Amino acid sequence: MHDAYEAAPILEKLPLQIESIACCDDTLLVGTKQGHLLVYKVKPIPGAADSKYDVALEMANKSFAKRPITQLEAVPHPQFHILISLSDNQISVHDLSVFAQITTLTKTKGATLFSIDLKEQKSLSGEVQYTLRMCVAVKRKLQLFYYKNRDFHELQPDLGVPDVPKAMAWCKESLCVGFKRDYFLINISDGSLKDLFPTGKQLEPTVMRLTDDRLALSRDEMTIFIDSEGNPAQKYALTWTDIPGVMEHHPPYIIAVLPKYVEVRTIDPRLLIQSIELNRPKFICQCRRSGHLYVASGNFVWRLASKPITAQIKQLLESKEFELALKLANMTDDNEVDKADRLQKIRTLYAFELFCQHRFEDSLTIFAELGTDPSHVIGLYPNLLPQEYRKQLNYPDELPELNGGELEKGLLSLIDYLMEKRNSLMKDYNQNKELRASAIVEGNATIKSKRRLGTIIDTTLLKCYIETNDALVAPLLRLKDSNCHVEESERVLKQKNKYSELIILYEKKGMHKRALDLLFKQSQKPGSPLKGHERTVMYLQHLGSQHLNLIFEFSEWVLKTYPEDGLKIFTEDILEVETLPREELLDFLERVAKDLAIPYLEHIISNWDDTNERFHNRLINLYRERVQSLMDDYIRSLPQGKPRARAGEEPGELGKLRKKLINFLGDSTYYTPEKLLTHFPFDAFYEERALLLGRLGRHEQALAIYVHILQDVHMAEDYCKRTYDKSHEGNKEVYLSLLKMYLSPPDLRTSLGINPPHGSQLKSNIEAALNLLKDPVSKMDTAKAIEMLPSNILVRDILAFLEDVLEERAVVKRDCQILKSLLYAEHLQVQEQRMHYQKVRCVITEEKMCRVCRKKIGNSAFARYPNGVIVHYFCCKDPKKPPVDL
Repeated sequence: MHDAYEAAPILEKLPLQIESIACCDDTLLVGTKQGHLLVYKVKPIPGAADSKYDVALEMANKSFAKRPITQLEAVPHPQFHILISLSDNQISVHDLSVFAQITTLTKTKGATLFSIDLKEQKSLSGEVQYTLRMCVAVKRKLQLFYYKNRDFHELQPDLGVPDVPKAMAWCKESLCVGFKRDYFLINISDGSLKDLFPTGKQLEPTVMRLTDDRLALSRDEMTIFIDSEGNPAQKYALTWTDIPGVMEHHPPYIIAVLPKYVEVRTIDPRLLIQSIELNRPKFICQCRRSGHLYVASGNFVWRLASKPITAQIKQLLESKEFELALKLANMTDDNEVDKADRLQKIRTLYAFELFCQHRFEDSLTIFAELGTDPSHVIGLYPNLLPQEYRKQLNYPDELPELNGGELEKGLLSLIDYLMEKRNSLMKDYNQNKELRASAIVEGNATIKSKRRLGTIIDTTLLKCYIETNDALVAPLLRLKDSNCHVEESERVLKQKNKYSELIILYEKKGMHKRALDLLFKQSQKPGSPLKGHERTVMYLQHLGSQHLNLIFEFSEWVLKTYPEDGLKIFTEDILEVETLPREELLDFLERVAKDLAIPYLEHIISNWDDTNERFHNRLINLYRERVQSLMDDYIRSLPQGKPRARAGEEPGELGKLRKKLINFLGDSTYYTPEKLLTHFPFDAFYEERALLLGRLGRHEQALAIYVHILQDVHMAEDYCKRTYDKSHEGNKEVYLSLLKMYLSPPDLRTSLGINPPHGSQLKSNIEAALNLLKDPVSKMDTAKAIEMLPSNILVRDILAFLEDVLEERAVVKRDCQILKSLLYAEHLQVQEQRMHYQKVRCVITEEKMCRVCRKKIGNSAFARYPNGVIVHYFCCKDPKKPPVDL
């Protein structure tokens, strides 16, 4: 509580009984039971205390009324300037300057109550106009009037009501009427009634209109607030210490006249401000223009002098009533700068007090609106700021101790606050502007660097997440614009054993060596969340070629311990891995884990379609070396006299590898056979050498291996099928080469450097040669094939071949004849069309116009469409579509 008003006696022990009061500026009007109107001038005494006034009786109008003046209302507005009174159950209107009677409303005979409304309206031209309306209660009727030309006129027909009104007030286009038992809201346009609620045990209604077009209705010790539609306008009612008789709204206060004293309260916040003990107060009035308040009893009148707002604010701040202090600060007449400065300070203190009350969300919302330095807000919490920085901050009072659930609640609110600040900061993070922020206590240094503030915010968020929801730590660290302080974050994460998140911190800060060192150490510790090699593999996969030395350094232990997973460091299908320098990787793998070179090359060739000649050659050589090593063991393991298995069909790894080698030699087109051939021994790898010789175009040597070394006719014929190409000079006679191999075996020592099998002389294979002649008739030169046949071959042995040749030649001849006839027929048709078109004459005269541009053809090039339309050659856009006449 504080002293908002001071009651100063104006009239004491008045010999006349007071029945009503009204005021206008410095004029106090008193209506008495005897019908006298007393007019007083009340002015402060210069140099005296605020509660001392000079009171002078300016006029005592004893003939103002014949009976008690039960109600007075002054309308000092220059457009009206009248005094309305109720006496002898009738309404009278007097001039407010000389108090001469203007009119008496005879229709209001029997009136018990009236209420006025000064309505402000704007015309279409923007001019402000005022309308004075009045409602008079006459028994069970409400009479409505409006004031014009110095008289009141009926506004509309009378409204019937269910009982005699005891209290009433205007509110926009509604009238709130209190009867003995109930309150009603009446719409004056249609007369409809809305039942509100009972008046309470005392059965005496009180209705007051607030300055913001709300209504205050009393129900025993409570005051309930509604709007002009009758809906609740305030969540909670105002409770008085006794039943109020009358009330007055003097923002931000409501003043109620109780039986023994005057009580001052506020609506929001609901506070008891002051109790002023007076001798049986009954009436209260307020001058709307000056704000002067008067309270009267039967024989006394007091003026409620409002304390200076600055003094009230000071008292409120001392008692920590910041909400009310803010309302008063908004009502001061200071200049805008001083007013804003005062509001800033009060709101800052209010936010701090809310924090001390553990109302964290409300507190931080105000701090955000004030633009308070976030580091000062963070300093309200324990152990979030570095100690050396925290010691530099001062606060208005001792900070509350936070722990347990209250600390968690506070941290959750702080997270929301910091996220909002972070988002705002990042919008113009790269703009070179200093930050402007306010301090909680004047004198505290504020942060002006965006980078520094971003670091404090992100580091604090990390600490808050660790305490409330550690699952959010990793996403924060992964943010592209994360600004967490490395050393402070590292300390906190290690303290909480958050090694996985620490790795993310190192990674985002580019401290890859520290991250990989930590991964290696933690991978060996039982129970560590980083135990194992998987996290190291993933980390190395995303480093990229700029950190190749680190990849080589820390992948070595994985490759040696977990070869298959280690290889994934270089074969994962992600951009960073695919762009690594492959030649350096291959050299590294051959040096550290040679067995992984083959799968690495297989991956980059098969999956990434690498066409580098060196990789293809190297893969073939690695296959060969491995196959040669396994071949020796395989041959030694064979029982005496047991023949070797066919190439690629050997048991175990040997068969798989050799099959891969043969397939690769057949499929790949990017290796250099002349370089590889020298590495393959003459006494082994016959299938492989045949493929290499074939790739070099040395078909006879390749076929010699298939026919005379491997003695496999099917492989030789398959080779021819794969190789034959009629359009390629070197491959179109491959079948003739095979026929030659069958009929004239070469000297293997001379041509291939290979001894014949078992040291025997090779013989011709007439049967295979004859079988060859049965199928690919069109794939070999017939004359050359017949010349190769030995003279002792019987005609019947090659009869089928000759018949096929003759039939093929006959088919070709017939096809050529048919084609010749068709071409000749087409030629005749073209000649016929030519002759037809040449018959048509096209004469260009001087008057001939182009159908498109409408200009004369003259000597210009022209075009003629089949339908006879003539256009300039330039105007002929579509030769197939003649122009359409417009």
